[in-house]
Amino acid sequence: MIGWLRGELVARSAEGELIVDVGGVGYRLTVSPTLLAAVGDRGKPVELHVHTHVREDAIVLYGFATTEERRCFEALLGAHGVGPALALAVLSALRPADLIRAVLDEDLGALCTVPGVGRKTAARLVLDLRSRLELPAFAGDGVPGGQGSPSEARGEVRAALAELGYGPDEIRRALEAGQDDASVEELLRQALRELAGAR
Repeated sequence: MIGWLRGELVARSAEGELIVDVGGVGYRLTVSPTLLAAVGDRGKPVELHVHTHVREDAIVLYGFATTEERRCFEALLGAHGVGPALALAVLSALRPADLIRAVLDEDLGALCTVPGVGRKTAARLVLDLRSRLELPAFAGDGVPGGQGSPSEARGEVRAALAELGYGPDEIRRALEAGQDDASVEELLRQALRELAGAR
């Protein structure tokens, strides 16, 4: 199984494929439109984190700029009804940190910015990804979800506000105004002030 490649860019196609020369062997990788636009010109060095996707009729390599993108892609593939094309579309619209924040905050609106994702699909993604995106492998990797992270504090405040009877939309709007580095107590005070002003 291939997990990482470093080589020279040979070609790229408008369909989202790169060919990378690694020691005289040309590897064909499917990448997101964002990464396709970001890679340099032909002959430039390229480093890619790789997911090897095995199907009955083919083995397809998917390339990513960071480990976090690859992990999110693999978590998305584990969600019900999500194939590689939709997983790439999600990562083209949302950075890994934004995807994790959307899942933890149950922000269906953010997920609905992905072409082909409606509210039902977004709600299912939130349910399917919640445990997958909080795996220990993400902790300390620069992606929200680890112990003591801003997302963990927001999760505690979200639960507390729900216990107080506030609805998901009210909670989401209140948390949008909170500072990312605030403690649970500070974030809760800020959210309650925001909610008091809105009512």
